[in-house]
Amino acid sequence: MSTQSASAAAASARETTEGTVYTVTGGDWDEIVQSAARADDERIVVNMGPQHPSTHGVLRLILEIDGETVTETRCGVGYLHTGIEKNLEYRTWTQGSAFVTRMDYLTSFFNETAYCLAVEKLLGIEDQVPDRATIIRVLLMELNRMSSHLVAIATGGMELGATTVMIYGFRDREMILDLFELITGLRMNHAFIRPGGLAQDLPPGAVDQIREFIKKMRKNLPEYDKLATGNPVFKGRMQNIGYLDLAGCMALGATGPILRATGLPHDLRKSQPYCGYENYDFDVAVADTSDAYGRFLIRLEEMRQSLRIVEQCLDRLQPGPVMVADKKIAWPAQLALGPDGLGNSLDHIKKIMGTSMEALIHHFKLVTEGFRVPPGQVYTAIESPKGELGAHVVSDGGTRPYRVHFRDPSFANLQAIAAMCEGGQVADVIVVIASIDPVLGGVDR
Repeated sequence: MSTQSASAAAASARETTEGTVYTVTGGDWDEIVQSAARADDERIVVNMGPQHPSTHGVLRLILEIDGETVTETRCGVGYLHTGIEKNLEYRTWTQGSAFVTRMDYLTSFFNETAYCLAVEKLLGIEDQVPDRATIIRVLLMELNRMSSHLVAIATGGMELGATTVMIYGFRDREMILDLFELITGLRMNHAFIRPGGLAQDLPPGAVDQIREFIKKMRKNLPEYDKLATGNPVFKGRMQNIGYLDLAGCMALGATGPILRATGLPHDLRKSQPYCGYENYDFDVAVADTSDAYGRFLIRLEEMRQSLRIVEQCLDRLQPGPVMVADKKIAWPAQLALGPDGLGNSLDHIKKIMGTSMEALIHHFKLVTEGFRVPPGQVYTAIESPKGELGAHVVSDGGTRPYRVHFRDPSFANLQAIAAMCEGGQVADVIVVIASIDPVLGGVDR
């Protein structure tokens, strides 16, 4: 056995991306153990993800921990490889809706609305979009806000061990997805909001079913308060966890419930109204705790406010068109529910085929080639359930976007993970992620 000292044995150290690696080349084992004990260095690097069940998607966190304390947190994204923004450059402007709806798949209608508002601004037809279409957009977005928050609360509860909260959250979300299926034919990834308006009008019976849902949801929402809001175990796991004050939010670009939990009532529906939000009566939910518990309370209150807005939408609905009158832009989607599901209306196709050769040529060109959008660039921002969702859309005058880039709130909010986690416990990292509520479909675009 070599008699060289333990310090010499551990001298050949090298730094790697995963931390310091020591190569032991010899020496008495007892001496090496004693040397390691004297070093008192228990810091290890742990990969949480990218397939960890509590990372809300394909998120990788590289944690350096000292015992149970997190000393350093790094965020690894980019595992989905969707390439949605690049794909948009090879599709017509209308086809873009089918791509953007799949980014943050929990907030499909928000992605579609931000994109379509930008295209309509480039076309200069903002004032021509029918009122009925705008009201239905608001209606769908607020229902979507509730379904997104229900997933945040349900999955967050499950990760804390509150499985009843998870069951209740997904139970209520299912009612909203049933409404989406009734209106658009799909539970998710709708491509229902199109440049110029909507793919089609509300089907018969939709208004009555939405009113019935409002009644049920008003009855169900207090259950979350009984289960979680005043629960000492729930509060103990969330209060003072994931702390991020107003200065931190401003420095890191965090928006949505994270920002409003610091006491700042910043909501684009109020500060930069779009889709006629200035005409709706609702309150901006805020808290002053700057922690995970405050973000939970905000999401709960926002669902109550969304119910108020949905009710106002139903009261304002008047008969009318849901697409701009300009046939050079209006996508000719006359759909019907057949035995094989939702598809093109055969009556509409017969009408096009039988009206005139010009009508058929116009239909063919609009569907295959698409309409042209004047050159320019715009940025439109809306308030998604997770924060500011912005769409930067550039046109070179063609039938396809030159460039589309989204400012996704999940990506911006993830930058706050290090500030929220470092110095806390490993178990609290899960609470932090749940309170941020990121969806990696929106991050890896």
